Amino acid sequence: MRGYIDTHCHLDAAEFGGGQDNVVQAASSVQVNTIVIPAVAASNFDAVLELTQQYTTCHAAYGIHPMYVTQSQIQDLQKLRQYLSEYEPVAVGEIGLDFFVENRDEAAQEYYFSEQLKLAQAFDLPVLLHVRRAQDAVLKHLRRAKVGGGIAHAFNGSRQQADEFIKLGFKLGFGGAMTYPRALRIRELAATLPLESIVLETDAPDIPPEFLARGQPNEPQYLPRIAETMATLRSMSVQDVMDVTTENAITALPRLARAAAHV
Repeated sequence: MRGYIDTHCHLDAAEFGGGQDNVVQAASSVQVNTIVIPAVAASNFDAVLELTQQYTTCHAAYGIHPMYVTQSQIQDLQKLRQYLSEYEPVAVGEIGLDFFVENRDEAAQEYYFSEQLKLAQAFDLPVLLHVRRAQDAVLKHLRRAKVGGGIAHAFNGSRQQADEFIKLGFKLGFGGAMTYPRALRIRELAATLPLESIVLETDAPDIPPEFLARGQPNEPQYLPRIAETMATLRSMSVQDVMDVTTENAITALPRLARAAAHV
């Protein structure tokens, strides 16, 4: 049985306090059998690589996050090229644009995003997108540098923007934010978008679901409970949510297919 795929988990984060063994075991105990770990900067490529070497259920994506571009250097793109070439990640990521943070350098964000899309093209890899207050700008880049699809992580745009990402071959990631009753737009999208366009994620340790106590880090083990929310919103069974979103994740990230087949 393939189980669930957490398409976005920062398992190397300090919030886990070195307890990754427990995190991975807890996830496996509830059928979260595949975890995608996106890097955020060249400085954590090694940490992500080590986790994927330690845990057979974990798979890497390498990229430079838009919130880390001011800490990055041009040679980091060469390091990224090396990792894409040598270690066969499932995607380039986490990359994209973030026009929400204050004191941002939009020009630097757009430069690194554009260069990383070129690398995704060169290595024929999908991308894991960070898109915050920048949906239209990201779409502009994707139309200019066509890549092999991927996932728009933690999607929070309009229905029209969602449709545009889908037209470009992207799946949309839904996670803990969907569990909050006041998150009306996200819940509406989760309920009404074509099911084949949706994947599940936690963004652990971030975006904790509504049912967690304040201050408790999110974990992949909570993905089935997040899936229950989607099942309720769509009036379908949790089993069907698991089956379809897992298949969608493998479609978005084809290198997961071999791994999932051996779970």
